[in-house]
Amino acid sequence: MDSDPIAAIATAPGRGGIGVIRVSGADLSEIISAVCGRELLPRMATLLPFLADDGEPIDTGLAIHFPAPHSYTGESVLELQGHGGPVVMQMLLARVLQAGAGMGLRAARPGEFTERAFLNDKLDLAQAEAVADLIDASSAQAARSASRSLSGEFSQAVHGVVEQVIELRMLVEATLDFPEEEIDFLQRSDARGRLARVRESLDGLLAQARQGALLREGLHVVLAGAPNVGKSSLLNALAGAEVAIVTAVAGTTRDRIEQAIQIDGVPLVVVDTAGLRETQDVVERIGIERTWQAVERADVVLHLGVARDVGAEVALDAAIAGRLPAGTPVLRVWNKIDLEGLGARADVGAVWLSARTGEGIDLLREALLRLAGWQGGGEGLFMARERHLQALREAREHLMLAHAHAQRRDEVLDLFAEELRLAQEALNRITGEFGADDLLGVIFSRFCIGK
Repeated sequence: MDSDPIAAIATAPGRGGIGVIRVSGADLSEIISAVCGRELLPRMATLLPFLADDGEPIDTGLAIHFPAPHSYTGESVLELQGHGGPVVMQMLLARVLQAGAGMGLRAARPGEFTERAFLNDKLDLAQAEAVADLIDASSAQAARSASRSLSGEFSQAVHGVVEQVIELRMLVEATLDFPEEEIDFLQRSDARGRLARVRESLDGLLAQARQGALLREGLHVVLAGAPNVGKSSLLNALAGAEVAIVTAVAGTTRDRIEQAIQIDGVPLVVVDTAGLRETQDVVERIGIERTWQAVERADVVLHLGVARDVGAEVALDAAIAGRLPAGTPVLRVWNKIDLEGLGARADVGAVWLSARTGEGIDLLREALLRLAGWQGGGEGLFMARERHLQALREAREHLMLAHAHAQRRDEVLDLFAEELRLAQEALNRITGEFGADDLLGVIFSRFCIGK
């Protein structure tokens, strides 16, 4: 099936001004002749009717033929750009599949066009993933970072580290071929210095990738606390809109309310939850159970309380604090400073603010970005995924082990060389130069059909 010609609607479902049918295969002349009724000049848009099997027009639009290998997939590609009505698109796709039935044309699987671009060396794996990331980008900053990854900036950075590893491997393995030269190898070739520079390059790449992954994945922030501490008001203040009902009645919020926001281009999903307390109300108890479920899945928990006078004893809700997950960052937020005549401020692990007046909200935004590990700016970042971070961390661990071997007096070069090889393999998995077929299947199955 990997060599069969494929076809799909490449535009989003629903009505639109334009809809696109995309076809890819080794030779599309039969389909072009049947649907377009004429030959097409390479890479030139031609206005013509798209013909049914009886010669009647289905639609009129632009047809563009991209002969192999100068196309997105590396195969011959045909794009039919017609009117974007769902019925018209389905009729045109059915006609294309009918015209190509004799040559084995079939409907494309999700992500199969980009998968073929990868298999035909038009894109490496990191660039292919960036296609989906660009489509799914939830902020302008994320879109720019995905575009940089698509252009190959991330891949070039990875290749730069790989080349450093290869150069060091060549020196080590050449020495292994001549054991009599092994004794002073690490000193004479500055192997330790070279390894230190490789590790420094990898650490810089990993730091950038963490920032890119944050742009892609965002942050899941849950508001938790007792009733009437101002969780819904804080959600509204962060969102800049009245998305949650605010009253003085304890227990107003019965279920989770989620709102997507952005801070410096970093996407966040803020979840307002039911106030945590003992209650006999069946509906409220269900809401409280869902609150704890949301807290368990949170990237950051904002534990809200009501601010008191600076000189007074501040009472923490021990029952709530004791149940918060140990491994999840918790930021203590003291709300309603306007009622106590206090000023907004931020300390380590705590922010004083007023959700009603907005005072201190910017301090909270800054604290959230710090908890997320965001270093600000975002310019020059490329998009990264958890898969990339795992590969970079694995490579870093192998380089650390190589460093440990380099510090031994007996200079065990075979172990040193092996750790370098494993580090290179981990890095190569990012761009797909080394990877299992099942991994590729998982990656491309998450793409949209037609891409």
